[in-house]
Amino acid sequence: MSFASIYPLYVKKVERKGRTREELDRVITWLTGYDEQGLRRAIDAEVDLATFFAQAPAMNPNASLITGVVCGVRVEEIEDPLMQKIRYLDKLVDEVARGKKMTSILRGEPAPAG
Repeated sequence: MSFASIYPLYVKKVERKGRTREELDRVITWLTGYDEQGLRRAIDAEVDLATFFAQAPAMNPNASLITGVVCGVRVEEIEDPLMQKIRYLDKLVDEVARGKKMTSILRGEPAPAG
């Protein structure tokens, strides 16, 4: 499955709850290390999820602080590294959609100004 096919679903989910694409992109870049241009290139190239995460510049070292349940499974207990990264992202998107504060979503890191 391509990241480009999932990204619009993430956008719809957060916008439906009154959040923005910019907030979504912020959590994706926080998790993966992609910058805005890199994120756009991955979407335009329609890379699959495995490639998206394999080419991620730097998974955030605080990703392991992401805990909770997605689709009935605790993300911190997922053994497959790729599936865990996918579920980390799902969890962050859920938190954005639920209106959680950005500093909490980013595990204590302040959101950039602007």
